[in-house]
Amino acid sequence: MLMRWFAEIVGFAPEDAMLAREVPFMHGTATGKPAGKMDIVLARESNGELRWYGLEIQAVYFSGKGMTSEFLAMKTDGQPQPPFPNAVRRPDWRSSSAKRLMPQLQVKVPTVRRWGSKLAVAVDRPFFNSIGGPGASPRHDLDDGDVIWLIPELTPDQAGAYSLRRGHWEVLTLEETNAKLLAAAPVQRSSFESELRKRLRPVE
Repeated sequence: MLMRWFAEIVGFAPEDAMLAREVPFMHGTATGKPAGKMDIVLARESNGELRWYGLEIQAVYFSGKGMTSEFLAMKTDGQPQPPFPNAVRRPDWRSSSAKRLMPQLQVKVPTVRRWGSKLAVAVDRPFFNSIGGPGASPRHDLDDGDVIWLIPELTPDQAGAYSLRRGHWEVLTLEETNAKLLAAAPVQRSSFESELRKRLRPVE
């Protein structure tokens, strides 16, 4: 679903669209070995001309106990619904957005833009909502930005089975994307120093 939706957005006919996974994008200056990849590249070749768009898929990291116990529980659980989580965890939006996704886009988008293409990012709805959600007037013209945001939706049918469906999408510039991912502002100096005083301890 996601790749067909992406193909439609960039104007590729489904029967003409091709994809490649984990395409090397950077190499180490000292070793020459791959040092960074693009998750997926959607492409179309016609009359010797290659058009392509990159796609980064960003999952959400969790803080707390590791997930191994959850997967072990799911392997042995015979119920139709997933078992209830067996440990306390929380989604770490900040690590997933500003610390993980934003540096990748800051490196990749300028090069992709220079090459005359775009980079897309796919995240789920809770992730997108954590960084501000849809813009007030979402733009759908690919010429209006550098980053195509794709927000698929996991929705149940009448029988209760879940499937991935097309959700929201919009185009943002790299600068707008950075501001969205940062989703934070410095505290006032007085607040910072007040908290600092509470935490200061003698150097041992």
